[in-house]
Amino acid sequence: MSPRSASVNEELRRRSRERLLQAAVELVDEHGFEATTLSDIADRAGSARGLVSYYFPGKRQLVQSAVHRLMHRTLEEALEREPHTEDGRERLARTVDAILGLARDRPVLMRQHMAGLLQAEGFVQCPEQQRLSELLSDTVARCGSEDVAADYPLLRALLMGAVYAALVPGVPMPVPVLRAELFKRYGLDWEQGTPPGSDTDSEAGREQDLSRFFATEERAE
Repeated sequence: MSPRSASVNEELRRRSRERLLQAAVELVDEHGFEATTLSDIADRAGSARGLVSYYFPGKRQLVQSAVHRLMHRTLEEALEREPHTEDGRERLARTVDAILGLARDRPVLMRQHMAGLLQAEGFVQCPEQQRLSELLSDTVARCGSEDVAADYPLLRALLMGAVYAALVPGVPMPVPVLRAELFKRYGLDWEQGTPPGSDTDSEAGREQDLSRFFATEERAE
């Protein structure tokens, strides 16, 4: 039997790494970060335990890479879905909705991700994060930014802040309110992107959500 070519070996390594990333997302989403072990992830991925250490320095780095992969894929799907658009403002609206949607739909996973960013090692640089960065930078550029190097980090910080606010235990901000604030900042129309929930697809639904939020704030004071 002839040895495998370099390209075949590279593809096998890529698939192995992808399985580990997918398994990490699934298990942390199901059980949380602390209850998920590297052995659990290897078993779910059908990989040898040693492969995890080969690809990733530790569990924190693996999980951050896995969540960045999920964020990149979710955003990529949102930007490519029909009707396809090259309009920068529509793309930005879809970006906001995609990231806030992850906070709404995968709260355990995204809360663990945000907690990981606050650890000593902080933000992990990885290929998945780089791909997400490129997609966000491209969106900023398509919105007419004259200084993408400055505007991209600001957008990233605002999105991260919104996700954090949506997930704070005990005092979470409603996603529609966070969406309204980001849309207002960037001059986007509420109907752009994917308005969250059937009861917020209309102006009346949005006002109802906002009224509920501010009423809760007034009672808290």
